[in-house]
Amino acid sequence: MRQALAGKIRRLHNLAVVAFALGAFIIGSAASAAANPKYAGIVVDAKTGRVLYEDSADAPRYPASLTKMMTLYMVFEAMSSGRIAKNSRIVFSRNAAGEPPTKLGVPAGKSITVEQAIHALVTRSANDVATAVAESLGGSEAGFAKAMTAKARQLGMTSTTFRNAHGLPNDGQRTTARDMAKLGIALREHFPQYYDYFSTRSFTFAGRKIRSHNNLLGRVKGVDGIKTGYIRASGFNLVTSVSTGGRQIVAVVMGGTSARSRDAHMAELVKRYLPKASTGRDRDLIARGPAVKPVISAATQPVIAAAAALPAEAPLPPERPEFPVTAYVEEPVPSAKVALAEAIASDPAIDPTPTASTPVSGWVIQVASTPTEQDAQRVLEQTAERASGLLAEAKPFTETFVLKGQTYYRARFGGFESKTAAWDACASLKRKQVDCYAVQN
Repeated sequence: MRQALAGKIRRLHNLAVVAFALGAFIIGSAASAAANPKYAGIVVDAKTGRVLYEDSADAPRYPASLTKMMTLYMVFEAMSSGRIAKNSRIVFSRNAAGEPPTKLGVPAGKSITVEQAIHALVTRSANDVATAVAESLGGSEAGFAKAMTAKARQLGMTSTTFRNAHGLPNDGQRTTARDMAKLGIALREHFPQYYDYFSTRSFTFAGRKIRSHNNLLGRVKGVDGIKTGYIRASGFNLVTSVSTGGRQIVAVVMGGTSARSRDAHMAELVKRYLPKASTGRDRDLIARGPAVKPVISAATQPVIAAAAALPAEAPLPPERPEFPVTAYVEEPVPSAKVALAEAIASDPAIDPTPTASTPVSGWVIQVASTPTEQDAQRVLEQTAERASGLLAEAKPFTETFVLKGQTYYRARFGGFESKTAAWDACASLKRKQVDCYAVQN
């Protein structure tokens, strides 16, 4: 009996030791982020703006390559306004070509397309490309950085200052986790037609396959971007966007001690806080503001090749292939509902019931912009046939707009219940080689 009692005491003692060790491990894991002076984190519901988690979210931090999120925002803004197009060419100066790695390695005097630059910034986080973009769009990197900072203020990023376009060390370049979350949300909201670039896992350049630094893509359900970053002063940074199950969050981790620990911490934040996000209707959370253009002196003219640039929204070229069809983006115009109401007020004979040529309200997908309504209808028929199952419940329609005195016709599909539904449908269309973007009418 005494032996049995002694054995029981030993077992209880061992259990107590295990429990103590486990408790110490849990407490140590929870405190590890707080004990790291570089750490900052935040998780934001991208539908409501509600903060689900934060730790040192307003403490100043070095953005490192998260800077390139703003560089890309400026690129997307220039594309959406028609200043540049995907196939416009960016010329590399000696200064850009001389940037330290990570880089694409383009020699001075050579050029790449805007789309190649986007892929290089998203996947390889190429410093030479960031500088070439800054010089191309702004004449100088310093001027472009001032424009980036001005845009940050428009977006409500009150604690962010940019000194360069790539994020390499600069004592004056600072941000916060909260500001980076705002930028992540703004990229989703303001440029849905370009946002899919952030989910690029690899692209091929000069015969080389270049893979993304974002290890969570394809590994954590719902992750669709956005950007990694590292310099010694910042530690390992990551901004992640997640959209799944009707929920959307943007999360930021800054100051990780390694890429692996940063990724593991981000995955844990997603697992813990995504279920707490709203499944309700989408809201516009970040004010867009007018386009910010750098002040360019005569001595620092942009070095972007303008020959390939397109207007803000243009007809398809005459010898276009059947697919893919380019969906150009126009400057902001009054909503379809307002335009229809104005038309009804001026002519009571107009039937306000949506038809094949009457705008549809809510979230829609645009697949083309054409010079005639017949062309728009043809594109709608081809797209519906190509993706019959995907668009079975969608309503095809055309919508007019005027550019430089010329009337054009948008080819669109409506009837999507939410932004997420429209984005998901557009992503599926792109996999079928149909170019598109989602927008709220």
